Parts: sequence; C-alpha cells; structure tokens
Amino acid sequence: MTLSLAFRHAFPGLALDIAFDAPTPGTTVLFGPSGAGKSTAAAVVAGLLRPLRGRVAIDGTVLADSDSGRFLPPERRRVGLVFQEARLFPHISVLGNLRYGLRRAPADTPQRIELAQVIDLLGLAALLARRPGTLSGGERQRVAIGRALLSQPRLLVMDEPLASLDAPRKAEILPYLARLKTTLALPILYITHALEEVSRLADTLVLIEAGRSLAAGPLADIVSRGDLPLAARDDAAAILFLRVTAHDPARRLTCLQADGLMLLVPLLASPPGTALRVRVPAREVILATEIPGGISVHNILPGEVRAVTEDAARHAALVEVALGSASALLARVTPDAVARLCLGPGAPVLALVKSMAVEVLV
Repeated sequence: MTLSLAFRHAFPGLALDIAFDAPTPGTTVLFGPSGAGKSTAAAVVAGLLRPLRGRVAIDGTVLADSDSGRFLPPERRRVGLVFQEARLFPHISVLGNLRYGLRRAPADTPQRIELAQVIDLLGLAALLARRPGTLSGGERQRVAIGRALLSQPRLLVMDEPLASLDAPRKAEILPYLARLKTTLALPILYITHALEEVSRLADTLVLIEAGRSLAAGPLADIVSRGDLPLAARDDAAAILFLRVTAHDPARRLTCLQADGLMLLVPLLASPPGTALRVRVPAREVILATEIPGGISVHNILPGEVRAVTEDAARHAALVEVALGSASALLARVTPDAVARLCLGPGAPVLALVKSMAVEVLV
C-alpha cells in the first residue's frame, strides 16, 4: 500500500519537480523551507491544482494521471484537508462543526471513523457546546482535524497545522497528533518546516528544497545522513525507535532497547513494553576507538562508520555511525578528530552518549 506522487509544474521564478513513494498507512512528512513547494505538493494531491504533468495515486486508486487524462475533482478524491487556520463555522457549536464533517462524507463510503471515537481521540468532550470564537488556537485546530476525519477521508492532508500557534499551544496539540497517527490506520500527508514536528510525527520523511524532492525514505534513515541539508543544521539529530524494557529506581534510570541496541536514560514513567522514539543530537555524540575508563557516560555503543561528510561552514565533519542493521547515529566532530581516529567507511567506532543528552519524545 503506497501513497505515490510525481509532478512537474512551473510558477514565475520556480520550477517544481517533486516525486516520492511512501508506504501507507503512516505519516509522510514534507519538510523544507517556506516557498520550497510543500504546499503546492499538497494542492496537487488534493486536486486543488492541476499540474503541467503528474500522477497521484493512493493505495492503488489513481486520483490523477496526466498521461491518461484522468483528473478527479477535489470532492471525489476523499482527501481531508487541515490548514494553518482552522476555518471553522463561527456561528455553530463544536459539535455542529464536527457533524458537518459527517455530512460531507460520500454516501457510498462506509463510516469507519465514528463521532464518539474522534471526540475521545482529540479530547473534545468538554468543548462540544462551545462556539469556535471561545476556543484557543490549539483547541480550534483539534476541532478542524476532527471535522476532516469525520468526512471519512482515504488520506488526511495537514498543511502546517501548527504554524500559527505559539509554543505552549503547539505543545498542547502535538500529543493529540501523535495519538492520531498511532490509533487510526489512515495515511497522513503532513507539511511543516518545524523539525520538532518531523521528529515526533514522521514515519516517512521527504526533504523538499527549491521545488525539488532531495530525498525520501524512513525517518531514521533520512535524518542520520550527513550528506543532506538536515545534517548541517545546529539541531541535527538521529532518531531511534526503542522500547522500555526495565526501570532501575535506585539508579533513577530506565533501559530502552531494540535490535540489540540498549540506551540508559533518566527514569521514565512509561511501563515496560512502551514503544518510544528518542532523539540524539549530533553535537552530543562523542566518538572513540577504545572504551574510556573513569567516565560519567552511561551509553557506550559499538558501531561502524558508514560515511564521513565535510561540514566546511563549521570546520567540522559529520560522521554516520551504523549501530547494527536498523539504527544509526550522526556525530558532529572536528576534522582533526576524524584524522586522529582514522575514521572512514567501515572503521569500527564507539559512540558515547550521555543519558541526559537523549531526548525522549512523548
């Protein structure tokens, strides 16, 4: 099952050539700077823009194909849309706005997503009688998401839904978005230029820059590549997918593991078996060729250098460290360190990570 997009289009000063395939269900995030073409890609998927050439398909259903002349109008695509602004009806209650989503569902579409389920999933029970004008920005976006879900979409498209919110409101709504992606078996196309949202929500990541798709693939693979623009950012980091396996209250530590990889982090409240994603900043990873003694670092991870990329702007190097077959870290070190440790593709290396440096994304 796949979400497939490939199109070419032109605006004054910008030619677009974007293509990717992403597995479904799951959340595919389009990430890049403003003006890169992300929202145009969303408009093509939703049928709001007919590109010069292109093809859009979701789980085998072709929504548009310029070669055959097929172009389904927006109302026949079953694509739920959520924008930066909630665009709720101000004169009716939250419940009325949600029920409008139900009325927009095609008559021949089985109702898979129930009103009660959406109310529970998005925490809307206490808001049902209120009008949109009395809600916070985060609350309005939750209602807008619920209305889109109740239209029974085959794909949910969210175009920078948190861009107009301040930091506290973003923190309020992100857990709901995480619940949404894990609870509903629904493909989601999510557009953002905020790396925090990428780290928390993406399953597949598509990097877009100047109208081009630079890379697409599983989140962990893309963020750990030193040759992509993400690695040059101050907040570059690897993402690891782990499970809670044990707690040690006496030491105030929790053990996370997956595929032979083990990390110790400050004590968590999550019960054993909980699946988590963690973020390890590249600037926090220390590399060594032998186990150091008398050191406070808990996590000493054996790996192999996958690639080394020069970061000339910072007089630094980005070292990709493969940790077994499924995980990798990214380390930003000096070129001198690369030379002294003889770091090159295939070289064995130890990645040292402080427990306090591991960011558990909840």
